Amino acid sequence: MNTTHRRRQAFYALPSAHWQMLSEPPFSILDNFNKVDDAIDVNAEIADAILAIGLQSFDLPTNPDKNNPKENWHDTATSSDVNKAHSTIRQFYRDWSLEGRTEREVCYDPVIQDLHNEFQARRDGGEEIRILVPGAGLGRLVFEVCMAGYDAEGNEISYHQLLASNWVLNHTEGTAKHALHPFALHFSNLQSRAQQLQKIMIPDVHPALAMQQMANSGRRFGTMSMSAADFTVLYTQANNQQAFDAVTTVFFIDTAPNLIRYIETIRHCLKPNGLWINVGPLLWHFENGHSRNESEVGHEESGIGEAGNVELSEDEVLSLVERMGFRLERRPEDRRACGYIQDPASLLQNLYQPSHWVARKIPV
Repeated sequence: MNTTHRRRQAFYALPSAHWQMLSEPPFSILDNFNKVDDAIDVNAEIADAILAIGLQSFDLPTNPDKNNPKENWHDTATSSDVNKAHSTIRQFYRDWSLEGRTEREVCYDPVIQDLHNEFQARRDGGEEIRILVPGAGLGRLVFEVCMAGYDAEGNEISYHQLLASNWVLNHTEGTAKHALHPFALHFSNLQSRAQQLQKIMIPDVHPALAMQQMANSGRRFGTMSMSAADFTVLYTQANNQQAFDAVTTVFFIDTAPNLIRYIETIRHCLKPNGLWINVGPLLWHFENGHSRNESEVGHEESGIGEAGNVELSEDEVLSLVERMGFRLERRPEDRRACGYIQDPASLLQNLYQPSHWVARKIPV
């Protein structure tokens, strides 16, 4: 049952005189339900495009045999999958729209500036600088790092995000060619219905066109790659030891059940004197989750599936970073607030004050 269908049922449960009054201007609640349905259909065009590319990428049939359980993927999505897909579609607002620029300039611009402060001269001298971007999401920071002339490797564990990033980076039709209604399912804290039905166009920058323009102007666009794996599992492997000049974590470290594992992984894959740049809050994702023990997860579990979790304060995080072989070269200061897929017109504003700091790996 979809969102507007449930709301229609609740609407008709009102006393008849009430729903009749709210069906007429200036309210026209039923008309708004229809417009929300239309907006959902527009968003579904992006979802359908991502699915089509995903099926092609994994060599899966677009019209599977419903009698073949190994082939049929219809109606197999869980409610968690649906929620993740919805969240992923909305994230295009933050990462690939003009309107999301306000959030990106707080989170991504400081990272690029820190990279320039450290590596610009070496980059201009022709040296290839390798940057790792864990939790790459829809790939915008990876793209911006490459636009800045550095080689970037994104890492993401969510296949929802991986499929969506593949679509936006490699398969969009051009600049501002795809419509999106990011707040269509927001029914609370609205100043107006127009706010709920706001349409934006994505992507604000077409990756292929931007790459071509840089090539035409003689500027270097860094190499771009993406890995699909658990961060702490892949980047503790021997082939990733001392492989990167910098690691950039943006809205990422609070996804760790055990932050020590993240720090160990970052130290492992950084070159001596390599840089760790962090921007983000401490909204520990496992704070309200069930802390599993060895008997529940098994001895083979690692990475995000590892048992145990702990939530640290910012000063504890910084102390841990220093204790584990890093020297802090920039501490949090001059905090700028930003939302996360936040409607700026909403009557409720949820804002973060991201912690921005830079640490250097101390050579052994």
